[in-house]
Amino acid sequence: MTNPTDLLHRRYGVHGLNTDIPWSETLSNLLSHRSIRAYLNDPLPPNTLETLVAAAQSASTSSNLQTWSVVAVETPERKEKLAQLANNQQHIRQSPLLLVWLADLARLTHIAESRGLPHEGLNYLELFLVAAIDAALAAQNAVIAAESLGLGTVYIGALRNHPEEVAEILNLPPHVVGVFGLCVGYADPAVNAEIKPRLPQAAVLHRETYNLEAQDEAIALYNQVMKAFYNSQQMDVPGDWTEHSSKRVASAESLSGRHKLREILYNRGFNLK
Repeated sequence: MTNPTDLLHRRYGVHGLNTDIPWSETLSNLLSHRSIRAYLNDPLPPNTLETLVAAAQSASTSSNLQTWSVVAVETPERKEKLAQLANNQQHIRQSPLLLVWLADLARLTHIAESRGLPHEGLNYLELFLVAAIDAALAAQNAVIAAESLGLGTVYIGALRNHPEEVAEILNLPPHVVGVFGLCVGYADPAVNAEIKPRLPQAAVLHRETYNLEAQDEAIALYNQVMKAFYNSQQMDVPGDWTEHSSKRVASAESLSGRHKLREILYNRGFNLK
């Protein structure tokens, strides 16, 4: 079992944290999470996909509605098309398995209509939010399962840059949209992927009530931690975390086409109220 002192240092990028905490192999796996962007060509063991889906289906789901689905993409031709839509991310091509997680209200629409039952509630933002959350919970369970089996993963949010084209490639019906992808495979050991530090708990953990101003010191520390991390990983990221994050939300154009998502969802049959 990995030493909690080492993992906590790597997760937060600072020494001297309290390591007198409950610990388990599951916690070791969780705190060891890394995003893997270089994969070997090795195929996955038989029935790995089905195991990951079973883990995904074991996640919580709002009111047991199970408003998500997933498309497993393994053919090079289809992965190539999706990679081109997602900023040409090479790891989509490399990984033996790409899972595209879907917010899926088509199934509920279908079963209600098949019995002549009303389903107006599906036209409200609440149900799309439920579907997106359900998909995220399911996917994270799959990530934890994959990593417990020695596999690497990385989420692909860039599939939302072109959701209509993704829907065409995957033959998605109305009321279904891809919310993100997930590469799964064996990490290439020749490419170092270090644990990326997260914000100090003082920035995200609030006791009893929320306090925005109290986060300033923690964020200032994190800016320095991330500068050191970028340098250690030889990543060409100008500025600190605050500057980098602000650039990502500076304008509609900085959203990489996703500022049109509301219109696209409407075209996909999500008549959200």
